[in-house]
Amino acid sequence: MDLIEPRRRTLEAIPMAYSPGSDGVLEGRVVTIPDGLEGADVDTWLTGLEGAFVLAVPPEPMCRARQELEANAREETVAKIDSIRQAGRAAWGQRLEALGSRNPYTALARLADAGATGIVMNWWSEGWGANKIFEAPSREVPSFSLSCEDYGLLYRLAEDGSHPRIRVEMTATLTGEVPQDNVIAEIPGSDLADEYVVLSAHLDSWHAASGATDNGTGTLMVLEAMRLLKTAGVAPRRTIIAGHWAAEEMGLIGSRAFTEDHPEVVEGLQATFNQDNGTWRIEKIEGQGFLHAGERIARWIAQVPRTIASGIELEFPGTQYSRGSDHSSFVCAGAPGFRLQSPYDEYRQYTWHTERDTYDKIVFDDLRENAILAAILAYAASEDPVRTPRDKALLPVDERTGEPGAWPECRPAMRRPPELE
Repeated sequence: MDLIEPRRRTLEAIPMAYSPGSDGVLEGRVVTIPDGLEGADVDTWLTGLEGAFVLAVPPEPMCRARQELEANAREETVAKIDSIRQAGRAAWGQRLEALGSRNPYTALARLADAGATGIVMNWWSEGWGANKIFEAPSREVPSFSLSCEDYGLLYRLAEDGSHPRIRVEMTATLTGEVPQDNVIAEIPGSDLADEYVVLSAHLDSWHAASGATDNGTGTLMVLEAMRLLKTAGVAPRRTIIAGHWAAEEMGLIGSRAFTEDHPEVVEGLQATFNQDNGTWRIEKIEGQGFLHAGERIARWIAQVPRTIASGIELEFPGTQYSRGSDHSSFVCAGAPGFRLQSPYDEYRQYTWHTERDTYDKIVFDDLRENAILAAILAYAASEDPVRTPRDKALLPVDERTGEPGAWPECRPAMRRPPELE
């Protein structure tokens, strides 16, 4: 049998929001949600939305990358822009609240029910020409995103009574349920085959770009780490699994389904190493709140060449960072799951969920070192004579409550949309 044995785990994805039957051209006026709506005025305004495109989020006062604004503008200018932005978001929250919720996705559902022609969005990424892409707020009404200033221009024209109109050419198809597969590979263990080390990354990405850094780079790292281990001909004590998870972006569905279907892996887990951001070298490994994680990871990373390990910060026991990534599917069950963290700020600003998350952003020299690091960590963890303890540290105090942070609870994997159950 080949050392790497693929195994398919099928689960149903949540269909994205489409606009069935909307092929063609739409044209209509552009409106904002009025200020001061309350009571019966809300229903009156909603009844007049037929034929209108509704601007669904507050505009940005400036679409300039913040770090350059801070480097070049006066402090009072930065403070003024921040004040305008905060006031605008607070005022917009009140407008949404008149529709039933400050959560835009909840409030905007009423626009679709009222017969609006379309919903116009902009989630600026706080960087030059980069915008976030997420799911649409409605399954029946077309929703689309404009660039930061295109959106701002429409907003200003609508607010000052210029009555702008837009023409939208679109094609949309509801494809129905699309099965999503986890892709699993393993190198079987020898004397501790019922204990596991998991290398973790996710396959899916948002549709604005190719998903190169979220999470093509993580997937490549895991693939190459497994190739290195196989080429080296290792016979690990513990079973090493490569988990390429489906539907991470829709709520960790793939990794949660795997942990539900394979409680033996959760029970026998020595460590999960998850990589889910960007390019550049791994710069940090966090303990995720496991009290004794430092003792084990320090032993494993001591076996990594100094040229790779010297730039890595170890934070123990740490808090639970990035609960929206696949290590959380193991951590919530009390099983040791750790992030292999690359530099975050640039990734968050420019490639995470944006149209700029493309192949040209990958730094392959750094990715090569990350794969070597992952391979060595996985093998060292597999050979360790000691199981990783699962004792939990007190998490840092939540500033909102003044109490220590709570350990996350595992939510059931959503294998099918609720409306199709």
